[in-house]
Amino acid sequence: MVEIFRTNVKNKKLAGKVLKALHLHLPAFKFNFDLDDCDRILRAQSNGCPVACREIIQIVRGYAVEISVWEEGH
Repeated sequence: MVEIFRTNVKNKKLAGKVLKALHLHLPAFKFNFDLDDCDRILRAQSNGCPVACREIIQIVRGYAVEISVWEEGH
């Protein structure tokens, strides 16, 4: 399963810090940023289990980053 989030991460340094924290707290998931996208996309991928959206949002917000689940059409 894949979940996509919109963020306001603007640089690779911050993205790296956030990714490190996500991998540390949620090692069963794969994460990556697309900072070239206008929505500064964060993708979270799992191996069949539901994506832990609440935990991901909580961790990312801990870095003063705005994050929301991406909704198609926005």
